Amino acid sequence: MELDRYFERVGYKGGAAPTLETLTALHTAHVFAIPFENLDVFYGKPISLEPEALCRKLVDGGRGGYCFEMNGLFSLVLRELGFHVTDLLARRVDGGIRRAKTHQVLMIEIDGARYLADVGYGNNGIAAPLRLAPGEEQAQMADAYLITEDPQFGYVLHRREDGAFAPMYAFTAEECYPADFEVANYYVSTHPQSFFRAGRFCTKPTPSGRITLTEDSLKIRENGAATQRPVSEGEFGSLLNRHFGLSLDLFKEC
Repeated sequence: MELDRYFERVGYKGGAAPTLETLTALHTAHVFAIPFENLDVFYGKPISLEPEALCRKLVDGGRGGYCFEMNGLFSLVLRELGFHVTDLLARRVDGGIRRAKTHQVLMIEIDGARYLADVGYGNNGIAAPLRLAPGEEQAQMADAYLITEDPQFGYVLHRREDGAFAPMYAFTAEECYPADFEVANYYVSTHPQSFFRAGRFCTKPTPSGRITLTEDSLKIRENGAATQRPVSEGEFGSLLNRHFGLSLDLFKEC
């Protein structure tokens, strides 16, 4: 990992010491610069988690990616900087249903404290690391999050929606390894019923909210207010380029 190339990709000009300040600045820079998208999966292209492939696609290629790519790359960067990183797998929590562990997150230890880092959740994901402090509400720009402990699921991340905290995903502190992520990545990118194969989408946060493009809509959330308009057939590519700086032809060719 050539850190200078990554720093340039995300527009980071801060220090490189393994501190909370560095972690927070890098996390925010990453999610603002590299969009979360599923275009390779949608077009049936294999997703490689090899370090060289991640760097070639997300850093040198100016591309976006999804959780295993985004957090995989971020884990490599943090380790290179000297952070203590534990790679974890999380499961979506929806009405108490035990869904498969198909989301990668990171746990970072700094000066005896633990933090949740996740640059690859996509819509409504965190923009900066969260203290792993159950019961403590934590505000981030236009959002607020809460981590709780559950006897079934371990830690559960919640986001405030309409005045109440709704669960997003759950995880434990059990360290996971490349083989674990290879299995989950293969399922998510190839299974016929995978959400990521159902339609194209691209999203990233902004300082005041988030912008999300799907097959049929463009949604922009700013300062708590959201606007949404339909996307006509054939308009996806132009909106992808206008709002995310990505060329649809690039995804089709690579």
